[in-house]
Amino acid sequence: QVQLVESGGGLVQAGGSLRLSCAPSGRSFSNYARGWFRQAPGKEREFVASINVNSGATIYADSVKGRFTISRDNAKNTVYLQMNNLNPEDTATYYCAATRGMVATPRSYEYAYWGRGTQVTVSF
Repeated sequence: QVQLVESGGGLVQAGGSLRLSCAPSGRSFSNYARGWFRQAPGKEREFVASINVNSGATIYADSVKGRFTISRDNAKNTVYLQMNNLNPEDTATYYCAATRGMVATPRSYEYAYWGRGTQVTVSF
């Protein structure tokens, strides 16, 4: 069974940092664009960041630009989300996802594979 497994979530104070990781099992996603989404309680899931397969070209939601950085290590089949200067509005369950294409995209319906999420809580 193909799975995407997120790690690195936790509780952090406002202004702090966390680094999320997403490593798949069951297959390689090194040839697919990858992304991060998040969902806060009572809200719809929203796009956070996405990265191309080869060029490393990236897309970010306006709310995280300048604070979050998505990166990938294809040799390790892993994608990362470095989150700096966190604020309470960033509190959510964070999901990693993989498309079946090579180009970064903010559209959730283009992602075919999803992880189960990791909780990020930012306190005041």
